[in-house]
Amino acid sequence: MTLFNDTELFTTGLAGKKVFDIPDSELILIDDFFTKEESDLFYERILRKTKWREHQMEVYDKTYTVPRMIAWYEDKDNPGADPKGPDWNYELLKIRGRVEKETQLDFNSLLLNLYRDGNDGVGWHSDKEHNTGPNPVIASVTFGETRMFKLRHKYSKEIPQIEIPLHHGSFLLMAGTTNSFWQHQIPKTARDVLPRINLTFRRTNRNL
Repeated sequence: MTLFNDTELFTTGLAGKKVFDIPDSELILIDDFFTKEESDLFYERILRKTKWREHQMEVYDKTYTVPRMIAWYEDKDNPGADPKGPDWNYELLKIRGRVEKETQLDFNSLLLNLYRDGNDGVGWHSDKEHNTGPNPVIASVTFGETRMFKLRHKYSKEIPQIEIPLHHGSFLLMAGTTNSFWQHQIPKTARDVLPRINLTFRRTNRNL
C-alpha cells in the first residue's frame, strides 16, 4: 500500500479540546490540533525523511530490541548534546512551533516513535526523569493510524484506567504530576493497522 493510500484511510478526531478531570494529573487532549491536510503532509514527509533506527533496552541484565523504531532530535546547545546529531528539519520545526505556541513553553528535544503495525507497541511505563526532572511536561503529537493510549494510576487501583484514542493530527499534553502518579502504554493489537508516527516534545537538561 502506498503512502498516498495510507493517508486516505487516516481519520482525524472530532472531539475538539478536552481537559480530563482525573486526580494527580494535568491531561489535555486536542483531537483536531492539525487539519487532515496538514497531518497527511507531515505523515508522509516525516516517514520518508527520518532516519529511523532500532533501540536496544536492558531489562534485568538482558538486552532486547523494543517493538518500534525511534529517532531523537535535540538542540545542539543542550548540555551533553551530540554535535553530530540530526538537525531539526522544516517539518519538525513547524510542528514544534505550533506546540510551543499552544503550551506557551519552550521544548528543546524530541523523541519520535514509529509503530509500523499492530506488532509494535510500548508497555506500561512512566517516562524516565534523569534528564527532565521529576514532573516533566510531555507534549505528544500523533500522525497516522489511530491507536489506543491507556493510562493507569500507579498507587490507587480504585481509579479506573483511562483509554484515549489518539487520532491523526491529535495533540496530548501530560503535565503537572501526571508522570509521577500515572503510567501509560500503547498496547499491541491483532488488528491489521497502518503505521503510526508519534512525536513527544520534551524539556531536557542533563545537568539535573
